[in-house]
Amino acid sequence: MGKVVRLAEILGALSRALDLTEGQPPGHCVRCCWIGIHVGRAMGMTEHQLRELYYALLLKDLGCSSNAARICELYLADDISFKNDFKLLDGSLPQVLRFVLSHTGANTHLAQRFRSIMAILQSGGKIARELIETRCQRGAEIALQMRFSDSVANGILDLDEHWDGGGKPHGKAAADISPFARIALLAQVADVFHAASGRAAAYSEIGNRSGSWFDPAAVAAFQAVAADDAFWSMLASPDIEQVVFDMEPGQSVALADEDYLDDIAGAFARVIDAKSPFTSGHSERVAVFADLIAEEMDFDDGRRRWLKRAALLHDIGKLGVSNCVLDKPGKLDDAEWVAMKRHAELSEAILSRIAAFADLSKVAGAHHERLDGKGYPKGLAGDEIDLETRIVSTADVFDALTADRPYRAAMPVAKALVILRQGAGASHDALCIDALDRALRKAEISEAA
Repeated sequence: MGKVVRLAEILGALSRALDLTEGQPPGHCVRCCWIGIHVGRAMGMTEHQLRELYYALLLKDLGCSSNAARICELYLADDISFKNDFKLLDGSLPQVLRFVLSHTGANTHLAQRFRSIMAILQSGGKIARELIETRCQRGAEIALQMRFSDSVANGILDLDEHWDGGGKPHGKAAADISPFARIALLAQVADVFHAASGRAAAYSEIGNRSGSWFDPAAVAAFQAVAADDAFWSMLASPDIEQVVFDMEPGQSVALADEDYLDDIAGAFARVIDAKSPFTSGHSERVAVFADLIAEEMDFDDGRRRWLKRAALLHDIGKLGVSNCVLDKPGKLDDAEWVAMKRHAELSEAILSRIAAFADLSKVAGAHHERLDGKGYPKGLAGDEIDLETRIVSTADVFDALTADRPYRAAMPVAKALVILRQGAGASHDALCIDALDRALRKAEISEAA
């Protein structure tokens, strides 16, 4: 029997990657879970409903990476800071107008900025609706891929709908909105304002939006639980993550076996690759190429399975890198290069928090190291880089060379292999390159390309 681990622990830790993409302080989704479960209990939800709500809260931002590139393109802005600031809006027209004017193209020349602002204002809300629809639809699809129920998926799908029908993308109102989404949006606003301005601001903001954004019954429940000082103390406690994991509702703790770990890794690979149009399918292809190399090197089935997970999740730290950097068509400046290099450290930090993935976090953290010690982030060299990391690194670069990038078109397989061989012994392991070449020939990929 394979590894069996707590599902709450995995999802809670992975939700930190979603927090990065949303520009929120680490633990945002976990804190939303604390708030939302208390509200759900005060509203009289059953244990089964609370269990569904629990997962919807942890995964509410599953689709957050899918509109990041579009935000950069439309608003000429850093998607991470844009999203963070946008969550502080109350949706009123004057506030939205000020936001668009202050956040669109601040670092571009005046004419370009003016064109972008006019296009956004003339869309009549269509652009914002499309961005939210993309995010919510993608999040719901990934939740279903992770074997969650339609109720959980609908909680993610309806996250930005408002009680009075003024939300997006479909303008649903009142009882037509998923009850989990009603609570999740309230919890999100409460945490954002608490983190930004404190308890009083969060309490006031929730009350002010009762009957407009929020279900009045959910607001009343929030106000009831918010009267307890202990509720707020835990919200600010460094222990909140473990407390939230331990309060997972239901008759028994949900566990994840080896098959489910594969599904979770595959689902989060989709989240990662949705961050940029230039990385669509990248993690899945790296996993395929890494597996081909591992097969040529006679890895057993268990080791190959483990390696595929490492390959699927190796770039999870990119969720914390702005698309202004990821999608830049020209050379990165020094500050942008520092931001880009940080993704390897973030990958290791995120995965190391999860017992089921901790052993593969080192591969994710080191996949840009080089044999000659000139890689990043730690400058590892030679035997300090294990074979599994060398395999993923080779697969990663091969896919990068053979896929379109912002700064160049995809190159043929044969040319990519030549480039890899030119760096053999310095950047990549010659044995891994040879194994990849043999595997591609067997699969007739070389000839097809």
